[in-house]
Amino acid sequence: MKNLLLQKALPCIGLALAACSAPYGGPDLPDDFASGSGWQKLTLEDFINVNGTDETWAQDGESIICSGVPNGGARTHKQYTNFELALEWKHHTHAGNSGVFLWCPEQAFTDLPAGTLPRTGIEVQVLDLGYEENWESSKGAPSNWFTSHGDVFPVGASSMTAETPQIDYTKADGSTYTVGSAKSSRSFPTQRLVNPHGEWNSYTIRAVDGEVTLWVNGTKVNRGFDCKPKHGFLALEAEGALVEYRNLWIREF
Repeated sequence: MKNLLLQKALPCIGLALAACSAPYGGPDLPDDFASGSGWQKLTLEDFINVNGTDETWAQDGESIICSGVPNGGARTHKQYTNFELALEWKHHTHAGNSGVFLWCPEQAFTDLPAGTLPRTGIEVQVLDLGYEENWESSKGAPSNWFTSHGDVFPVGASSMTAETPQIDYTKADGSTYTVGSAKSSRSFPTQRLVNPHGEWNSYTIRAVDGEVTLWVNGTKVNRGFDCKPKHGFLALEAEGALVEYRNLWIREF
């Protein structure tokens, strides 16, 4: 692995110019997306290691590797308002936890102690299937408040209206169970499409005018709207598990 990102802005003007001219090379875009131009590739040099150690984040070839230790985040150098984001992720461990944060304000990271997650923003959950499996095994029933298939929700002082605050899922045996509640600000995916740890998943995210839409492995599954704030940093989350990100591409509007 290459040297890890230092906790300071890196000179990347040349990289940015190269990214502007690079053709899109990420995961297949959903049919809802126009291929178009304007896509820029993101690498670890586009992020600041906010409160991790020298071993938390690394660029390894085409992948950003996160050890997950300590808990925390790496945020982009710049802030975004309206954009589309395409990426692939893969957990390396059973029940691994991570997330992609959108529209995080400066105070989400200011003087953030090591071991502390970003204080506020809209999170697109990156969670291995084993997390739900462990919950059901320990509780004797499926989770009634989260899934491993692309939940979207506000963190801290952020707010969001969930398109799907409550949903019924059907198990393999035909029985159903309910996740969420009518008043939940956490939005749940309408389909369960995430692959298990050791396999790649693709997320495509459209974040425009305070509305977030998520495609998982090419299918639209979730949406939140009336997000506040609707401008800020992007961030990748370290939350105790080895996770790998690759093919991060962003296009601003």
